[in-house]
Amino acid sequence: MFRYAIVRPPGENFADGLTTAGLGRPSLDLARAQHEASCAALEACGLELIRLPLDFRHPDSTFVEDIAVLTSHSAVFTRPGAASRIGEVDGVRETVRRFYSVVHEIQAPGTLDGGDVCETESHFFIGISDRTNKEGARQLAEFLAADGFTSSSVDIRTSSILHLKSGIAYLGHNTMVAMEELSDREHFAEYELIRVAEHESYACNCVLVNDRVLLPSGFPLVQAELCRRGYVPLMLDMSEFQKMDGGLSCLSLRF
Repeated sequence: MFRYAIVRPPGENFADGLTTAGLGRPSLDLARAQHEASCAALEACGLELIRLPLDFRHPDSTFVEDIAVLTSHSAVFTRPGAASRIGEVDGVRETVRRFYSVVHEIQAPGTLDGGDVCETESHFFIGISDRTNKEGARQLAEFLAADGFTSSSVDIRTSSILHLKSGIAYLGHNTMVAMEELSDREHFAEYELIRVAEHESYACNCVLVNDRVLLPSGFPLVQAELCRRGYVPLMLDMSEFQKMDGGLSCLSLRF
């Protein structure tokens, strides 16, 4: 059960962030409204929000999930794979240290984005991507092992997604949402898979928060399948964040 979520609203320069989506320039006003709706959804799931101030130096700073990996035992500050985002780590240090007495940090030449880390209870999948390299994954695996967790790496560098959690999500009860492109990977063979067709693959970035599943709106097949399996989706418009290669999980650090 999550108790807290760290969030940061998009700043004035949000539209200047990194993106390969090709979906046009986002509306700042709409992005802020969508961000506030996601915050309200987290509160509706019983979480207390820790709201960070605007960070005008870093356009991508609203995507706080990439900056740290928070487990039940310790916190790991990442070293983002995009040079323009490395400075974002300093903006969460003090807040995270208020809650964690054991803190680690990824060191160069390792790189790691939190969006490449998918926790499935006691096991973690670590994506090897354009943002997370093998050395960053190795360092994280060592930190996790020291806390009694297991992990394995999933190479997604030849896939169509930026981060591992763009294509998979763990929903508890040994059940995982997976985009069709990743669903046949041997890493996920022991999970009950909800396979998502290519045209709805953005919905794979959904988030189980206590007894609800936060889900991007506009993907009726995934929504219907979750309902059929007994999940309770909470639908959220993510259009402006999708334009910036972002998803629902990116907008908060939950612990």
